[in-house]
Amino acid sequence: MEGFAVVIVHWNQSEKCADTLDCFRSQGVPIRFLVVDNGSSSVHQPRLDQIAAAPDVTLLRAGANLGFGPGANVGLRAWLADSHAPEWAIVAPHDAHPLDGCLATLAAVCASEPLAGLACADVGDGEVGMIDPYFGGLSRPARQSSGWEPADYPHGTLMALRRGCVQEIGLFDERYFSYNEEADLGRRARAAGWKVGLVHGARVQNTHLGTSVAAVDYLQQRNTLLMVREMSGRYHAFIRLCISLHQISDGVRHPERRPLVFDAKARLAGLRDFLLGRFGPPPQQLYRRSGGQNAPK
Repeated sequence: MEGFAVVIVHWNQSEKCADTLDCFRSQGVPIRFLVVDNGSSSVHQPRLDQIAAAPDVTLLRAGANLGFGPGANVGLRAWLADSHAPEWAIVAPHDAHPLDGCLATLAAVCASEPLAGLACADVGDGEVGMIDPYFGGLSRPARQSSGWEPADYPHGTLMALRRGCVQEIGLFDERYFSYNEEADLGRRARAAGWKVGLVHGARVQNTHLGTSVAAVDYLQQRNTLLMVREMSGRYHAFIRLCISLHQISDGVRHPERRPLVFDAKARLAGLRDFLLGRFGPPPQQLYRRSGGQNAPK
């Protein structure tokens, strides 16, 4: 088995990162780690140095919090530049834990799909990624329980990328920073003729709660509009913006109907910045607003 290059995107959770690397090592599949540190604080540097001392780890210091997609691109560029690297790379956050047999199942199923370009492990929620022309990246109920199931995009908890596919369609669009970047990548892969799918039986867990509700809501609003415009055009983006304004108004007037992730001011800021063409990192003050609960990464 050729194995994988595994790109781990890390930010300020060095112990969780070390645990994740050990979890990947226990898979029994050849792995070479590319750990991208997104400008973690000095508190985490000694542990990162210990992680980097392992012979199977290359530590790449981004120097700042670039976000998930741009941080992953740092590792993916290093993978593409190495002509001896495996054909497949995996991208995952610092707290993704593949369960027993996950990578072997992922490798075997992808090998059975000659045109597979992007794939993801199964988080166990019974859902598969789909893209809506007005709502961007969503999910639908799975139609099978084993093997390869076609999807519109792979989720970012543990996704696999084939070298030929990435060389053709390019890396993550860095305007997204985080959220919807994997849906955009899946859209581009399918448009180029590559298959995208979820691999049932390759299980992964990620239960950490991280970024503030305000930052998540901002990014989801702004990035959904960006993706809808890129995919469907300005008319669809305008309709989506109108829908967003209605949802914000409804959430303010009827708190009992609000979704788990809801911050009216953050959503309005996301709409504003989309209209102004401001992309990349969210405003820093959003990280300091809790909005109640923390949202899943």
